[in-house]
Amino acid sequence: MSDRTLTEAPAPAPTRHVDAGDEGYSKDLKSRHINMIAIGGAIGTGLFLGAGGRLAGAGPSLAIAYAVCGVFAFFVVRALGELVLYRPSSGAFVSYAREFMGEKGAYTAGWLYFLNWSTTTVADITAAATYAHFWSLFTDVPQWVLAFIALAIVLTANLISVKYFGEMEFWFSLVKVAALVVFLIVGIWLVATSHDIGGSTPGLGNITDNGGLFPSGVLPMLLVIQGVVFAYASVELCGVAAGETENPEKIMPKAINSIMWRVGLFYVGSVVLLALLLPYTAYSSDQSPFVTVFDKLGVPGAAGIMNLVVLTAALSSLNSGLYSTGRILRSMSLAGSAPKFTGVMNKGKVPYGGVLFTAAFGVAGVGLNYWMPGEVFEIVLNLASIGILGTWAMVMICSLFFWRRAQDGLVERPAYRLPWAPYTQIVTLCFLVTVLILMWCDGGVGRTTVMFLPAIAAALVGGWFLVRTRVAAIAATHH
Repeated sequence: MSDRTLTEAPAPAPTRHVDAGDEGYSKDLKSRHINMIAIGGAIGTGLFLGAGGRLAGAGPSLAIAYAVCGVFAFFVVRALGELVLYRPSSGAFVSYAREFMGEKGAYTAGWLYFLNWSTTTVADITAAATYAHFWSLFTDVPQWVLAFIALAIVLTANLISVKYFGEMEFWFSLVKVAALVVFLIVGIWLVATSHDIGGSTPGLGNITDNGGLFPSGVLPMLLVIQGVVFAYASVELCGVAAGETENPEKIMPKAINSIMWRVGLFYVGSVVLLALLLPYTAYSSDQSPFVTVFDKLGVPGAAGIMNLVVLTAALSSLNSGLYSTGRILRSMSLAGSAPKFTGVMNKGKVPYGGVLFTAAFGVAGVGLNYWMPGEVFEIVLNLASIGILGTWAMVMICSLFFWRRAQDGLVERPAYRLPWAPYTQIVTLCFLVTVLILMWCDGGVGRTTVMFLPAIAAALVGGWFLVRTRVAAIAATHH
């Protein structure tokens, strides 16, 4: 027996996964774009519009619901941040699912994300059209026409180059942040001076004299959590944008860490202020809670300004959806699990096939706005909610696999890590399952949404049988 056979073979060095979907992008997103995308993704119509109805239902305890969901949203984006620093990728969690879970995992992660954003695109153009009707100039314009105009404007900017997307998102997010900062300053001043608001005196009395923190008990606060989760639906966007960023190692940790305190300040701070300014019974689902405050103050034009902010939030979400699904679909297309044309790029280094594929669902949404303008919003938001829960779960499962591989010495975790792994991932996955249970318990729309799950699972399985031969053939050429 030779010496060579007696000598133990050295352990293989960790190898870096290479994803074909990461090639060909321009690194045009700057630090200011990523920072605004990170915070803008966490502030949407869920706060500007949805908080009114939720306050009326759960009372001041809504602030606790926002805080709890904010912590889990931070865990998700922090887990994604660790993966981004390990290997920046425009395919984001689809690319990581491919590395740690194989092609079936990447296929599932990608199509769940597409389900989320293709349906959210329809919701966003519907919302934009509805908000535009607020102004008399657009009152007589049919809802479907306004929906089509909103889609056309945002789609055009997305197709030119990533720089246009980044710039558009920067200004959209700035409008949202500026509106909240102004509200916080005015709100704190109103509370500090006990300034009368429509016959009500701001202060703790608005909470203590109206049933306290849980005026209707703890159950409404628990049930409202499932709606609040969707207010944080775009936090994962900065992970997708990392693949087109200069120096992600430096920019990403700052942007992700800032999400936590900004969420605390803007979401929880705003809801606490709203509860201090007026009794929770003063708010309703028909009106933005911020408009309610300014209306009772008698500020002229407040409703119009707030409507513009909410419209901006809807367009910002639409912008983000077209951008991120374009990148995710390209990663899947080059692996064979999405249509071939979704992997094609234009001269501006934009995966226009994927962007147009998502926009096509938006056009279908324009049709829905024509046929059933009243019900569209509710139908599509239900489907989007399943996609969001699925996407967050996939990020945490990828993170769990990554942690396991790091334990085995196959990969190296970056210095920027998800704290308390693997418990953080497990607790977050349990939380996501709890949200599904709460949706079922809530009855009505939530229960209908959960009942969609078997149909979505069947569609995913059927789709996999259609693409698996092509996926296997492409995978074989890469090895």
